[in-house]
Amino acid sequence: MSRVTRRTVVPLLLVLVVVAGIGLYLFQPWKAFTETTVNEALPSASAPGLTDGRQMNGNGGMKGGEPSMTSTRPKDLAEGRFVTHEHDTSGTARTVRLADGGQVLRLEDLKTSEGPDVRVYLSSRVADAAKAGLGDGAVALGKLKGNLGNQNYTVPAGTDLSKFRSVVIWCERFSVSFGAAGLAPVSG
Repeated sequence: MSRVTRRTVVPLLLVLVVVAGIGLYLFQPWKAFTETTVNEALPSASAPGLTDGRQMNGNGGMKGGEPSMTSTRPKDLAEGRFVTHEHDTSGTARTVRLADGGQVLRLEDLKTSEGPDVRVYLSSRVADAAKAGLGDGAVALGKLKGNLGNQNYTVPAGTDLSKFRSVVIWCERFSVSFGAAGLAPVSG
């Protein structure tokens, strides 16, 4: 019978500690038991506007009086509901043009799992096909702010939203889609 010595046990324990540390770093199992809720309001902006046809004079003032502020409302461009891929995912995704011309992706009533490196993408693939990957030309909008709630992601300037067919909640670490929402144009 072989004798177990300190010479074999100590290196074996060190290897096990290193492997466990790497496993914890990669899988972050505690995230299966945590939740992060984010509740951001939809950004809105007031744009200065002329309601009575007055014009600017050369000194930065108004001919005929002072300007009034008119509120321009955000305009929904496309929206869709999330479908589940690798983790239960539900909620709504909307693309919105703000009064200042900027565009945001808004996730509403989102419910998904937390993960080690989860990000939000715009994809040219339909929601069901995004399960197999993001496809060419996907645009990263940032890390998922929280796995629950309402949140906004700025769409990079110059992005043509009509080229994207879905929003994908994507885990970079394991290259899997948690879920995706198809983007259908909003009429009106």
